[in-house]
Amino acid sequence: MKCAFGNKHLQDLYTKGRSKKYLAVASTPQLPRKFVMRVQQLEAAVSIYDLWKSPGLKFEQLHGGNRCSIRVDGGWRLEFEVAWADDPPTKGDVTICELSNHYGD
Repeated sequence: MKCAFGNKHLQDLYTKGRSKKYLAVASTPQLPRKFVMRVQQLEAAVSIYDLWKSPGLKFEQLHGGNRCSIRVDGGWRLEFEVAWADDPPTKGDVTICELSNHYGD
């Protein structure tokens, strides 16, 4: 699926491994690397089923239908929106919206 970034901070984290907004992420050595890995998995996915069938991602469809999340590491989640290109919704363009600490730790 084609991926885009919802803000410059996420793009900086992807390209440079650090970002002013995501200082907590950059302070943990494995998180930027795993973030990049997850973005690459989103890009490699042919359909949403490629994400569902990978149990380690803990794919969730969030409220509203177009917003989803996958696990990055521990409590960290990558949230993204999908502009569905087909019906039923299985393929589309992804906009990466947020990297959040799912449990507030």
